[in-house]
This record gives sequence, structure tokens and C-alpha cells, in this order.
Amino acid sequence: MNRLGFDRFSAFYLGAIFILVFGIWTPDLFLTSSTVHTIASSQAISAIMAIAVIVPLATGVFDLSVGAVVNLSAVIVAVLQVRNGWGVWQSIGVAVGVCAGIGVINGFIVVKLRVGALIATLGTGTIIGAFQTIVSKQTQPLPPDSDLWNNLTQTTILGGFQIVVLYLVVIAVFFWWLLEHTPMGRQLYASGGNPDAARLSGVNVDKWRWLSLVISATLSGVAGVLYCSLSGPSLTFGAALLLPAYAAAFLGSTQIRPGRFNIWGTVIAVYVLATGIQGLQYVTGVQWLGDMFNGVALVLAVAFASLSPVLKARRLRAATVEEKLADFEEDPEEKLIRS
Repeated sequence: MNRLGFDRFSAFYLGAIFILVFGIWTPDLFLTSSTVHTIASSQAISAIMAIAVIVPLATGVFDLSVGAVVNLSAVIVAVLQVRNGWGVWQSIGVAVGVCAGIGVINGFIVVKLRVGALIATLGTGTIIGAFQTIVSKQTQPLPPDSDLWNNLTQTTILGGFQIVVLYLVVIAVFFWWLLEHTPMGRQLYASGGNPDAARLSGVNVDKWRWLSLVISATLSGVAGVLYCSLSGPSLTFGAALLLPAYAAAFLGSTQIRPGRFNIWGTVIAVYVLATGIQGLQYVTGVQWLGDMFNGVALVLAVAFASLSPVLKARRLRAATVEEKLADFEEDPEEKLIRS
């Protein structure tokens, strides 16, 4: 099959259509360097969040607490600096450390207590929201005000891009290498692709699922710190990042390597969706289009992924393996009677 075909690079073609349509429709607004810089910087946090959800998704686990975690991280790092007088790096360390601890708790609930990941992370997300209220004392935290803190994300590079875009590139390259080119990445994918076969092959599925939740929460903590530095703390922004993250993850699973959650497909999806939303907002001036656009994209991405020939082939292979495993594990006496 053509390696540049629609089945692997549909997001590129969709993005090109967006640029063409909105470039003709509103050229004075859309075809400007300001729009490019705005989209690149404003979506960097969303892309990092999407990467955070990809890691557990690779192991077959959903983490619905990431929105609450990123929010808590931003509140903690702001409160420690403004109300407690802590330094920038100490505050960042504590915020990210707390988030990593939440990942450990999520892993314990899912792996040891055998609670479904959806229910477990939904529950912990609610608890985190309550804890955030205690930390913030139910008042909007003031943003820290120091050159070091502001320059953490707002320094401009390469002619106008904020440095937070560079952080995204570094994180994306690292996790691409981790998932695609290391034994750890292969075992993470194996844990999600066919857990039974992975266990028989010696893969510790529980360990990798637990670790994936820790990585997800830690990376969400980093995203919260960066968001706070870029836009200031907020008590509610985290929930708004959850849907775009999953929409990008599922749309990204239809790109580059169809049927598999992957880093570059997801990053591309984030920016294609953001380009479409930005163009629509320029044309209509309606702000709620973002949520609707992401919701539709999520539904269509999941539907397209389920219809993907590659994914169907992988499901067929997985079903065949499971049948063989069941046959292998069948009681010999019962197998003799059946024959």
C-alpha cells in the first residue's frame, strides 16, 4: 500500500484542507505568523497531555484522572510560591512529586485492588478535585511573579515561538524513542495488545500497567507546571484538557502507524484539530466550537480506528492467539473426551 496513502496520513490532508479553506476565507487573520505562533504555543500543553494519556493507553489502560492531576499541579506550584514563599524549582519538584505519587496510588488501585482503570481513575480524579479545594482554600491562586518563573515558558525562540514548544518537541522525541525503540516500549505495547500472550511470553503486564499510570500522572504534573507558567493558575482548566487529549490520542492512532497509539500521529492530530478550531473561530467568532469539534473528532476517530483494516487484522490475530491459548490450557482429560 502507498506509504503516503490516506489510511496513514489523513490528518495531513485534512490539515491541508483547513489551511486552504480558511486561508482563502480569512487570509488576513489565518495566514499570519501570529496565528502559527499562537497555535504552536497554545497547543503545546494539550499535546503533552495527549502524550501523557498515550502511555497508559498503550498498555490497555484509561487514565481519566489526568485532568484533575494537571490542575492540582498548577495550583500547588502557584500556592507554594505565592503564599508560602518557596523558590521556583522547589515548588516544581513538590508539585511534580505529588503527581507522581498520585500515579503510584492509581497503579495500586488498578493492579493490586483489581478495580477497573476507568472507575479507579475517575474516582481518584474526584478525590484530587476535593484535595485541590483544600490546597487552594477555595480561592483562585495568584500567579507567581518572577522573571525565572515567567521565562520558564514565555521566552521566545526561532523568531517568535515560545520555548514551551521546544519542551513539547523534547518530550515527544523522548517518548517516541521510549515506546518505539526500547524493550520497555515493546513490553508496554505487548501488555495492551494481548495481555494473555504477553504474560505467557514472560512480560509482567501488571508492572507495566502500574508504571504507565505513574508516567501519565508525572507527565501531567509537568504539563500543569508549564500551564501555570504560561497562562497562570486556574481552578478549572484541567477538565477542559481531558477531551482534547483523548481525541488527539485516538485520532493519532489512525495516523503514521494505524491501529496503534503513537507519538507523532498524536502530536499531528493535536495541531490539525487546533488548526480547524482556530479557523472556525476566526470565521464565526464562536468560542464553544472547540468542545464540539473535539467531541466529534473523538467519535469519528474511534469509529475510523475500529474500521481500520490494520486494526481488524490485529484483532483477528489476537483472537486466533487467544483461541490457541485456550486450547493449550484446556484440561487434557476433557480435551480427550471432546475428541
